[in-house]
Amino acid sequence: MNREENPQSFLYHMMKEEWERSLKNALDPLSGLFGETDGTVRLTETRIYIGLNDAVTKKQLFETEQYKGILKQVCQSYHVPFSVNTEEGGYYHEDGTYTEENSFVLQMIGVERETVKQIAQDLCALFNQESVLITENQIGGYFISRESKE
Repeated sequence: MNREENPQSFLYHMMKEEWERSLKNALDPLSGLFGETDGTVRLTETRIYIGLNDAVTKKQLFETEQYKGILKQVCQSYHVPFSVNTEEGGYYHEDGTYTEENSFVLQMIGVERETVKQIAQDLCALFNQESVLITENQIGGYFISRESKE
């Protein structure tokens, strides 16, 4: 493929190759841990679970979409890639009372741990939560594009 045939596809391909090269260099100390020979890289998948009930009133004070807008602004301010899902659930307080609430599950892949902690602290304060839960999983990943022949 050359840039004269399809300039947008060429640019995408070059940017993707540069990103993969940068990621591989950053992960070089981890080489061999995840099938490096097939292009798979080791990544950290992080999830932050954020309840929407206010810590004091134990009720959701605003519409879910308003909270989602705040969450998106926070993630954009940190320049991190993310996905967010809304879930319903329930839990028991330390005093034994049961509460149901909507929660967000914010998923990020390849974001530095310190950045994740800062995002979690911001969301905890903005949503007036006692705490939020952070989980981490080590995953292997690779990209497939329209041009992939494998």
